[in-house]
Amino acid sequence: MRIGGLQKCSLIDFPGHVACVVFTQGCNFRCPYCHNRELVDPRGFQPTIAANNVLEFLVSRRRYLTGVVVSGGEPTIQRDLIAFMRRVRSLGYAVKLDTNGSRPDVLRRIIEAGCVDYIAMDIKALPEKYGAAIGGADFGRRVEECIALIEDAGIAHQFRTTVVRPFCTLADTRRIRQRLKPAANYCLQSYQAGPDVLNPAQVSQRQYPSRWIQSAQSRLNRYTSRSHPTENVLP
Repeated sequence: MRIGGLQKCSLIDFPGHVACVVFTQGCNFRCPYCHNRELVDPRGFQPTIAANNVLEFLVSRRRYLTGVVVSGGEPTIQRDLIAFMRRVRSLGYAVKLDTNGSRPDVLRRIIEAGCVDYIAMDIKALPEKYGAAIGGADFGRRVEECIALIEDAGIAHQFRTTVVRPFCTLADTRRIRQRLKPAANYCLQSYQAGPDVLNPAQVSQRQYPSRWIQSAQSRLNRYTSRSHPTENVLP
């Protein structure tokens, strides 16, 4: 495991748990709006943290923490991810995986191994916009396969989309939501501009106000059936 960072305590990253967040180093996407440059761009990589050191930390915090989030970067590109997750669960922790949904083969093995309790997956854009949104090859088919795996796994999960122009509009999120099962937990996130964004020149200067995102989320939450599409998500 290439571990690029450790957040020792979080109250918001794993629903129902006081958790720590393990950030893996490396990603197979190059989303222009990504603000985790130090975990994505090899030119910004910092020295890694040994997995054994993280496990020792977890042993020492069992009285205070109940969950561990494995995030990134993209965790599923790590060769020993499943072994690491099994070790974490053996210590009595619940495990949450954050993924970009690019490797259905790995995700299937994780689910079958029974070493994950919660999966959060980013849906970057509509299929026809995926190549631009991730800064490279089209992963649309793999993303669709991962969505299906998660929806059918019987594991607590969340799908989430960062609403960032020109890659994803509020109108796009309505169409994304309609592609998911009615019971899916689908969350919208506002784009957070910053100095470390991977490729700011490709990101529009005109973004939605956060109140628009919140209003759109409320409308999407009223979605109940594929046969009864959501209202227009635009305020």
